[in-house]
Amino acid sequence: MSQPFDQFPNDPSVPPELSNNVFISTIDKFYNWGRKRSMWPMMFGLACCAIEMICVAAGRYDLERFGAGLMRPSPRQADLMIVSGTVTKKMVPTIVRLYNQMPEPKYVLSMGACATSGGPFKEGYNVVSGIDKFLPVDVYIPGCPPKPEALLHGFLKLFEKIESQSIRDVAWYRKTAIEAVPVPILGPDLIDVRRAAEILELSKPQAEPVAEPAKA
Repeated sequence: MSQPFDQFPNDPSVPPELSNNVFISTIDKFYNWGRKRSMWPMMFGLACCAIEMICVAAGRYDLERFGAGLMRPSPRQADLMIVSGTVTKKMVPTIVRLYNQMPEPKYVLSMGACATSGGPFKEGYNVVSGIDKFLPVDVYIPGCPPKPEALLHGFLKLFEKIESQSIRDVAWYRKTAIEAVPVPILGPDLIDVRRAAEILELSKPQAEPVAEPAKA
């Protein structure tokens, strides 16, 4: 006769996700356990952070033990975008386009100071001050560049977020369609089409106040 795992709280052979019962009691728990153990990242290395990301996939750190070692070159086969490095304004439309091609559920991991806030190039004429201005970021990893251990910690934090989600609330199981992120327009600067009305209003010439005639 099987016994609940919580009768053996100190048994190291019992996975934490199964510690409360020998059977997975809810669909959410089973569903999220499978998703977090089969992440397929899309390598989007842009600068020196990409070298650290490659190290994580090697044998010393062994990302495969978390089920995420299968790096995909195609967004159609990936559910995690790792933006690692300096994001330039010319690169943002491509990043957004690739993100829209990824199937749901999908996540974004911002690796390094450059991808998160622009890093040492912040406020540069050709650098975006954070990819979260255009994409929804789930996990931020600080550092310049972050160590491989920091990226592994970022994966664990992403797993925690996945565990907290429920199929009753997630966007990809709703009846309404999920709108794609608009691809920004690259001109003299990046233009987010979601702010088109605001930009148009700000671009209108402001009427100068009419000076009152001086009294005699």
